[in-house]
Amino acid sequence: MYHERINRVTNRNITLSLVANPSHLEAVDPVVQGKTKAEQFYRGDVQGKKVMSILVHGDAAFAGQGVVYETFHLSDLPSYTTNGTVHVVVNNQVCYRRRGHNEMDEPMFTQPLMYKQIHRQVPVLKKYADKLIAEGTVTLQEFEEEIAKYDRICEEAYGRSKDKKILHIKHWLDSPWPGFFNVDGEPKSMTCPATGIPEDVLTHIGSVASSVPLEDFKIHTGLSRILRGRADMTKNRTVDWALAEYMAFGSLLKEGIHVRLSGQDVERGTFSHRHHVLHDQEVDRRTCVPMNHLWPDQAPYTVCNSSLSEYGVLGFELGYAMASPNALVLWEAQFGDFHNTAQCIIDQFISTGQAKWVRHNGIVLLLPHGMEGMGPEHSSARPERFLQMSNDDSDAYPAFTKDFEVSQLYDCNWIVVNCSTPANYFHVLRRQILLPFRKPLIIFTPKSLLRHPEAKSSFDQMVSGTSFQRVIPEDGAAARAPEQVQRLIFCTGKVYYDLVKERSSQGLEEKVAITRLEQISPFPFDLIKQEAEKYPGAELAWCQEEHKNMGYYDYISPRFMTILRRTRPIWYVGRDPAAAPATGNRNTHLVSLKKFLDTAFNLQAFEGKTF
Repeated sequence: MYHERINRVTNRNITLSLVANPSHLEAVDPVVQGKTKAEQFYRGDVQGKKVMSILVHGDAAFAGQGVVYETFHLSDLPSYTTNGTVHVVVNNQVCYRRRGHNEMDEPMFTQPLMYKQIHRQVPVLKKYADKLIAEGTVTLQEFEEEIAKYDRICEEAYGRSKDKKILHIKHWLDSPWPGFFNVDGEPKSMTCPATGIPEDVLTHIGSVASSVPLEDFKIHTGLSRILRGRADMTKNRTVDWALAEYMAFGSLLKEGIHVRLSGQDVERGTFSHRHHVLHDQEVDRRTCVPMNHLWPDQAPYTVCNSSLSEYGVLGFELGYAMASPNALVLWEAQFGDFHNTAQCIIDQFISTGQAKWVRHNGIVLLLPHGMEGMGPEHSSARPERFLQMSNDDSDAYPAFTKDFEVSQLYDCNWIVVNCSTPANYFHVLRRQILLPFRKPLIIFTPKSLLRHPEAKSSFDQMVSGTSFQRVIPEDGAAARAPEQVQRLIFCTGKVYYDLVKERSSQGLEEKVAITRLEQISPFPFDLIKQEAEKYPGAELAWCQEEHKNMGYYDYISPRFMTILRRTRPIWYVGRDPAAAPATGNRNTHLVSLKKFLDTAFNLQAFEGKTF
């Protein structure tokens, strides 16, 4: 709910915004704080004099829910503090409930003596009315009229609530986003402009990303090498993962879009690849953020290391993203599997928020993911969970209209991608803002690919006119003679590079095609259909590095069956089912990798098998 009213004392308007919350105790606390912080930020309210937050809850929850403490933890962090909160803790010991937990409850089962006592109590309203009538302050008739009047207000409101049009009334939204949607709450178009940018902008951002904008600022020698590398890449018109991200953020800042990146160690990057905040090696606490020195009239860039919390911090960033559609708000998990301690925010707010509360939110989750022999704790961002919660129908054969790509995004509850190139990562970040609506975006981000010599993109894939590729088709020898191809392998993410290397070593470039699925959900039915039809004589296989009961196979398999009208099987290639997402033994990791790569390129592997 969002409501403006006049403050009679100051004679100025005051806005009250009530944030929707699920029935999960205190889960909304950090969301309120994040939204408060955003409203303060956009008003230049550094001291919290114009915007404040109020939280109300019962006493047992206040003490018992860990998210309260996680929210406290943010109170003194520079990019998280709201300069104080009023948290009203209702003392349940001095109240009593006439009907237990809810109107349908029977508290006599467990609290018989207390509820005998409660039933003997005269209701508060009757007690108060009797007192006023006895004193002559009101008459019985006045009292009955007041009760009837209030009943009427409630009945009328109840009647109005059944009107479908009420869903679009802006008062139902805690942040109305003026001007972003049409008057009726619908997107202004069903198209998305190309996400590429002019080459001179790429070059300019690259030059700033490889420099130190402040004078007499001594950087670490190891960082000098990284900046030189960025300068060389810019000169050679290429980007790696970190530079592509820099280009996406920088170009959005130029367009007036505020970018905020939050999470554990995000300023440097967990894998020491980002370095968005430079530290003077000789002056304590002297820092520089080159991203804020791109253009004189750019939007501000906020990059902030969070406390060691996921539940509280993700809730905070979700709230921050509510305040304005013209901001790219990203939360990065230190490793992808760490999102599971914030599962409540993901389940109750992110995946379901629009369906429950008619509320768009464009938050981006960056979840480092990949099997690299580093053990079960830091390998999997659990893509299967996000895909299971995606609402696109696996069995419905879609109608391919001209705006299919964008309308599919509009109908989904969130977007799930696993990019294999820096350019595609750049595009999907920019698309997030250029879309005429907002959806949560889940990105499985790389670890080893951050420094993989093959995981580079040319400026040609990022300049004006280029866009995000939902599917990257095979473009080598196999694509030039598709009728000769015996197997078409579909995959997503890092495993592509393992497959290409193995195909090359076996000399199978003409017999095996490899196509990458970059946007997994909503599923790109149209492009998958095109690819499968291009190779009519090929066996189809899905290859993933995750175990069979994890990853993507259970999600993609029924959708492949639908688009192929069950005429061709899609075989599984990958690791066997397992309880843990990855092995902790390096050798076991390599053996299982070799095993599934052998299967991927053994052209007799599926002979005689039934699907």
